[in-house]
This record gives sequence, C-alpha cells and structure tokens, in this order.
Amino acid sequence: MLSSNGYFTNSALIGLVLGQLVSLLVTSTGLFSSELSRRGIDAPTSQSFLNYLLLGIIYGGIVLYRRRPLQMKWYYYLMLGLVDVEANYLVVKAYQYTSMTSVMLLDCWSIPCVIILTAVFLKTRYQIRKFIGVAICIVGLVLVIFSDVHAGDRAGGRAPVKGDVLVIVGATLYAISNVSEEFVVKSADRIELMAMLGLFGAVVSACQIIIFERTELQSVHWTKDAVAPFLGFAAAMFLFYSTVPVLLKISGSTMLNLSLLTSDMWAILIRVFAYYEEVDWIYYVAFVAVAFGLVIYSSGKQEDETTFHVSADDVEGKARDQVTIPDRLEETGVYQALTSEEQL
Repeated sequence: MLSSNGYFTNSALIGLVLGQLVSLLVTSTGLFSSELSRRGIDAPTSQSFLNYLLLGIIYGGIVLYRRRPLQMKWYYYLMLGLVDVEANYLVVKAYQYTSMTSVMLLDCWSIPCVIILTAVFLKTRYQIRKFIGVAICIVGLVLVIFSDVHAGDRAGGRAPVKGDVLVIVGATLYAISNVSEEFVVKSADRIELMAMLGLFGAVVSACQIIIFERTELQSVHWTKDAVAPFLGFAAAMFLFYSTVPVLLKISGSTMLNLSLLTSDMWAILIRVFAYYEEVDWIYYVAFVAVAFGLVIYSSGKQEDETTFHVSADDVEGKARDQVTIPDRLEETGVYQALTSEEQL
C-alpha cells in the first residue's frame, strides 16, 4: 500500500474497497427484492422497516450502554430518518410507472446533487481530476442505458412522466441523506447516527406501512420461501447502512454515489456466472469505464480539503464523546484513515 506521498493514499485505497463492498450489498438487496417481486410481494417500506429496526436495536443498545448525551439535536435525526425512508420508497415505487432504463438514468441525478450540496454546505473543494472521474463514471452508466435500449428495453411504463418525477425526487432525497450523514460522521458520532437513524426510520416506516401496505402484508402467504428474502434483504441493508458511514468519513458522499454505479455491473456479472444468462458486450465496456472513473476520482495526493462550520448548540460534548476505535484497528492503520481529513 502506497504512502500518502504516492499517487494513492491509504484512505483512497480503503475507500475504493469499501465502495465496492457497499455496491455488492446494494446488488444483494436488488436480488432479494427481485425474488420478492417474483413471488408477487410488493411491500418496499416493510422491507426497509426490518433494517431500521435492526439498526435501532443494535446501535441503540450501544448508545444506551455508553450513557452519553446526544451530540446532535434529536429532531435532526427525525428529519434525516424521514428523508431516508421516503427516498427508498419513491425510487422503488417508480419502477411501477416507468421503465428500468429511465430509473437507472435519472437516478444519476444524485451525483450532481451531492457535489453541489457538499460544495455549498460542507465547503468541499473539488479539483478538475475529480470532475473527470465523475464524467467517466457517468459515461459508463450511459453505456449501460444504451445497451438496454439496444437489447430492446423500450417499455415506457404505464405513467412514465409520473415515474420519472418520482425518481428525480427520490434521487434528490438520497443526496440530501448522504450529505447529512457525511456531516454527522465527520462532526459527531457514527454510532449515534446509526442508532437514531434506525429509531426514527423504524417509526416513520411503521406509520407508512399502516397507511399504505397493511392490506398487502395481510394478503401475503408467509411461507419459508417468502420470509427468507425478507430476512436476506434486511441483513444486506443492515450491513450496507453500517458500512456507509465509514466510507463517508474516509471518502465522502460523492465517492459513495459513484461507487454505487457499479451495483448494476455486479448484477450483470451475477447473471452471467450464476444464472448463465447472456448479456450485451457493452456491459463489460461500461464496467471498465466506471471502474476507471472511480480510480481517477480516488487518485492523487492530499490536495483537497473540507472544512465544517459546526455550532456549539448543534454538537454537544464533541470532544469528550468521540467514538472509541478498537486497538486492533489502530494497529492495522485503518484508524488513521478513519480519523484523517477527507481525502478527495
């Protein structure tokens, strides 16, 4: 692993690896969702509820054990939980109205939103190299879209305009959620973030289930084959949410959203090697393009920096309430990557 004086820093390489881990986890959630859809189960909020419940129980238990006051106001976490739940709901709901191609294309709207939000609110400075990496990643995704069209995915859906609006709004909410989480993990407490996001996410999801999905859940025949995808989805989402704050602390929101672009590529590889399906050759070119764009974005020395303006009213007891990192992580060098400034 190269030192910080080399072309790649330790944190950049760790960010690349974690980025692909969260991308694979997103791919897993897509596979479980597809299995539920194949069985006629359409309850996206209910799937997310199990994840939020796990976050609240596990990380909430840690917060209670530490007996420390919250470092951020509770209503910030309530707003974050609401935004996160609705972002998940809107994007999944859009598949009922517009084509998969449109969803994939419009979901990229989160990337420029993240760049603008981090530049305005987190004071992140981006160099030209970063924008080049972003552009290459988007070119790779456009190739995927072109491949879908070339393969005959021209279905517009039953209400394409409505579906497109849902995707754009959902992608914007994703960007707000990601940038908000980046702010919290870099100025407050990662464990507290997961606990409170789980708590309020579960509350919001439960209310939404009662209003919109109660009838759907009552009609489901709960066999082992129906329960297994639900549990698999919840486990994958829990690991995803647990890993994302670490990636946000190391590499930021933009790197997270760029890494998630490869989730579609991993899904294609699974189709090829696990289900022996044939895919268009353009997919492989797109995968290489996205991977190359991620490398370009992550490369370089410690030239960019981020500054935060955090008021004393918003962050209480920051100095004394830092997250404890196990000694084993400190010995392996991961501690330095997690506590260093943002490496863009």
